[in-house]
Amino acid sequence: MADATSRALLQRAQRVIVAGVNSPVRAFRAVGGEPVFISRAAGARVFGADGREYVDYVGSWGPAILGHAHPTVVEAVAARLKDGLSFGAPTELEVELAEAVIAAFPSIELLRCVSSGTEATMSAIRVARGFTGRELVVKFEGCYHGHADHLLVKAGSGLATFGAPDSAGVPEAAARGTLTLSYNDTAALETLFRERGDEIAAVIVEPVAGNMGVVPPVPGFLEAIVETCRRRGAVSIFDEVMTGFRLARGGAQQIFGLRPDLTALGKIVGGGLPLAIYGGRRELMSVVAPLGPVYQAGTLSGNPAAVTAGLTTLRQLGDGLYDGLDELGAQLEQGLGGAVADAGIDACVQRAGSMITLFFCPGPVRSYRDAARSDTRRFGAWHRGLLARGIYWPPSQFEAAFLSAAHSADDIARTVQAAREALAAC
Repeated sequence: MADATSRALLQRAQRVIVAGVNSPVRAFRAVGGEPVFISRAAGARVFGADGREYVDYVGSWGPAILGHAHPTVVEAVAARLKDGLSFGAPTELEVELAEAVIAAFPSIELLRCVSSGTEATMSAIRVARGFTGRELVVKFEGCYHGHADHLLVKAGSGLATFGAPDSAGVPEAAARGTLTLSYNDTAALETLFRERGDEIAAVIVEPVAGNMGVVPPVPGFLEAIVETCRRRGAVSIFDEVMTGFRLARGGAQQIFGLRPDLTALGKIVGGGLPLAIYGGRRELMSVVAPLGPVYQAGTLSGNPAAVTAGLTTLRQLGDGLYDGLDELGAQLEQGLGGAVADAGIDACVQRAGSMITLFFCPGPVRSYRDAARSDTRRFGAWHRGLLARGIYWPPSQFEAAFLSAAHSADDIARTVQAAREALAAC
C-alpha cells in the first residue's frame, strides 16, 4: 500500500486531475492498490514522496535504459537549457539525431521528429494510407500503438472483422478502417490478404509485444508481415516505440534481420523527454508535407532539450551495454522462474533482452488470448508484496518490466528474494 504522504497527495490530486493521475495505469487500480508518488530517481532507484527507496523496474515505462538521472545526460540537457527551451525552427541537433538514428536503423532513409509514440504511429499510418491510396489497416490484438481513434480497436468474433471501438468517444466510422488479428497468427494474416489484400494500406505490429506483457514473435511471423506487405503493395510498419534501442541498437529489426517499410520510435530515443520519430523508405516518407500531400506538423517537434537528451543517450549505447543487460535479464529470468517453480503455482516468465514479464498463467504466452488467462488477482497480490519489500514493478499484469544498465547483480538477487516472499504470501 502507498505511504501516508502518497495517500494524501493522491487525495489532493483527485480533486484536480482525472483519477489523480495523468495516465491510467499509474492509478494502480489494476493491482488493487494506491500509487506511490515519486519525488526523485537515481540509477536503478526511485524514491517515494516519503523518501522510501525502491529498486525500479518501470524505468519511466522504458526510456531509462541507462538508469535514472544519468550524469552525462543530465549535464548535456542542463547546458542546452541555458540557450533556450524551444525555437520552433530547425537546429543542427535535429540533424545529428536523425543521422544517428539512420545509422542504427538501415530501414530508415528519411524521418520526422514528433513528440510522442502516439503521434509517430498515427503519422506512419497516415503516410501508408496516403502512399497506397487504400484505407484499411491491420493490427494485432494485444498490441498497443497509442490512443489515436483508429487504433483503439478491439477484435471482432470472426477471423477479422471491421473494427469496433475499444473506447468511448471513438466514432465507429474511425474504427471501421482497422482490422484486428491474433498476434503470431501467420495463417490468419495470409487468409486476410487473400480476401482483402487490395484494400489494405498497412500492417502495424509490435515486433516484440510489450503491451500485453512480453510476448516474442514465433518464427516466421514478422517475416510473413514484411513479405506479404511487399508482395501485395501494402506498407509494413514496425512499432518500435518500446523495442527501438532497447533490444539492440537497431531494435527488434536488427535482432530479426528485417527491414520494414516504416518504423516508429519513442521512449529511449528521447532519453526520458517527450520525443518520438517515424521514418522509413525515402519513397514513402517523401509524401509527407512539404514534399508531398500527407500533412503532419508539431510546434514542439524536435525541440532542442528533448533532442539533446535523446542524442546524448544514444551515444552511450554500445555492444557492451546490451551484453550486460542481457546477462542481468537472464539472471532475473532464471531467478523468477525458480521462485515460481518452488511456489508450485501456474505461472511463466517471458523475456526479450532487458524486457521481462511474470505471467500468472501457464506458458508459453503467444497471444493476447493466452495472456488474458492470467490470474490478475494473484498478480495484484504479488505486486503489493513486492512494493512492501521495496521493489517497484509495473502495476499491471499486461505491462513489460525493464532493466537498466544501472541495475546490479545485487539488485537482481534482492528482487528474486522479494519475489519469492511475495509469491509465498499470495
